[in-house]
Amino acid sequence: MTPADLATVIRDCVATAVAAGDFAGDAPADVVVERPKNPEHGDYATNVALRLAKPAGRPAREVAELVAARLRALDGIDRVDVAGPGFLNITLATGTLGGVAGEIVEAGASFGIAGVLVGQKLNLEFVSANPTGPVHIGAVRWAAVGDALARILQAAGADVTREYYFNDAGSQIERFARTLREVAHGRPVPEDGYAGTYIDEISAAIVTANPGLLERLEDDQTEVFRREGVELMFAEIKGSLASFGVHFDVYFNERDLHDQHKLEAAIKRLRDQGNVFESEGATWLRTTDYGDDRDRVLARSNGELTYFAADCAYYLDKRDRGFDRAVIMLGADHHGYIGRLRAMATCFGDDPDQTLEILIGQLVNLVRDGEPLRMSKRAGTVIVLADLVDAIGADAARYALVRYSSDQSIDIDLDAWARKTNDNPVYYVQYAHARTRNVARNAESFGITVADALQPELLDHAADAALLTALGEFPRVVATAAELRAPHRIAHYLENLASTYHRWYDTDECRVTPKGDAEVNDGNRARVWLNEATHVVLANGLRLLGVSAPDRM
Repeated sequence: MTPADLATVIRDCVATAVAAGDFAGDAPADVVVERPKNPEHGDYATNVALRLAKPAGRPAREVAELVAARLRALDGIDRVDVAGPGFLNITLATGTLGGVAGEIVEAGASFGIAGVLVGQKLNLEFVSANPTGPVHIGAVRWAAVGDALARILQAAGADVTREYYFNDAGSQIERFARTLREVAHGRPVPEDGYAGTYIDEISAAIVTANPGLLERLEDDQTEVFRREGVELMFAEIKGSLASFGVHFDVYFNERDLHDQHKLEAAIKRLRDQGNVFESEGATWLRTTDYGDDRDRVLARSNGELTYFAADCAYYLDKRDRGFDRAVIMLGADHHGYIGRLRAMATCFGDDPDQTLEILIGQLVNLVRDGEPLRMSKRAGTVIVLADLVDAIGADAARYALVRYSSDQSIDIDLDAWARKTNDNPVYYVQYAHARTRNVARNAESFGITVADALQPELLDHAADAALLTALGEFPRVVATAAELRAPHRIAHYLENLASTYHRWYDTDECRVTPKGDAEVNDGNRARVWLNEATHVVLANGLRLLGVSAPDRM
């Protein structure tokens, strides 16, 4: 019985108690079931009686005793104790808890999938770096976190579209094109240009592909360097992200908004809502009415449409494509965008609490030999994706970036994350998975496999119970990580599970294979199921983070 199963049982008991007149109220839609901090307090605990006390008009302990009495009468429940102001501590019967292993093995890759976000259509926008250079370390964090979050949201039942928004026009692209042109002529990089060997490589490739280019008019040269430079740079960005395991469903070009006159359409929609006004020859959106610190210009006095107008058009485009919510992942320097974007959504007539979500990520610093790493071999002044992957590998890089809450700055010690030791968190978790596969191979040599029927009552050791309880938590952890947009919770869970598994593995009474010349017994056959269940959960959790689950290490 997993925590989700137990929550359903408790909710049914409460509904029965209410129907029988034990106390007034309604069964809560959600029942929180958690592991007690002290294992002596049982397998699970719930505060449901404290939540029921007020509508029941009775002390929480009285309500708890009434619910406990009904739970004690059920098969599969060994003991229910009322603690403190009205907490219920529940101990499952041995066979009931052991059955978790069978449920997990039978579910396989689908174990952990939750339905908490079923029916939600989400647009998740992340990375969204313009094609003027390799993916820098800040965007790499969003690549790892964004992709993991997309996987977790999908596991929770949401319909997720991964989207990359870019602009192949504007001042950044013009500076990029001019830099490529100047480098091709052997002239110094412009003061506001881009540096790095990647500039030399792209510039040379364009010259090679276009014989006679440097003899053309300067404006013609610049256009070729702009067009082909963006194409080559974007191909590299897509390739580096793909090698990092990150793929997008949609690459959205801001230029399309302009070509399809969607900025004008968005301004008209905002005007129809009564939130647009004219002042000093410019067109403004009255965002201060909805919490912004100042009103925003949509069109300047010369008629030029602003970047904010493009933001408005892009948001409206997402909504018109049928997304219930636009989730946007932005860097630390974009904190000021939150107020204006929320106000903009309100100006369209939406409730930003329902249709818009902005996640702000903090900075990443790489450290080697105790010193900050500030220079890239290829990109000059910034650290990029290739630098990180070359130093510690894709798995360690993804895990290191996802392991911490994205709203906190992190220092990644390259030496520590490259070590093949248990103090490296990703190695520790992956080693636990590889150990489950080694145990399974050894067990098979004794003829011990999950082809034998599970006898859950034989999983009766305290170490079995601890591992079973930890495994059963996985669906709740996935659901919470999805609802809180917190992939790091999966990483922390996996590390705790790996620790619990390693302790179980080291317990003589919990062996999967017989010791010495001993005969294979039913306890061995039962524990191969528990070993296999651990493999399933570790593999599923690592998959959600975009990290491999090796069979051998």
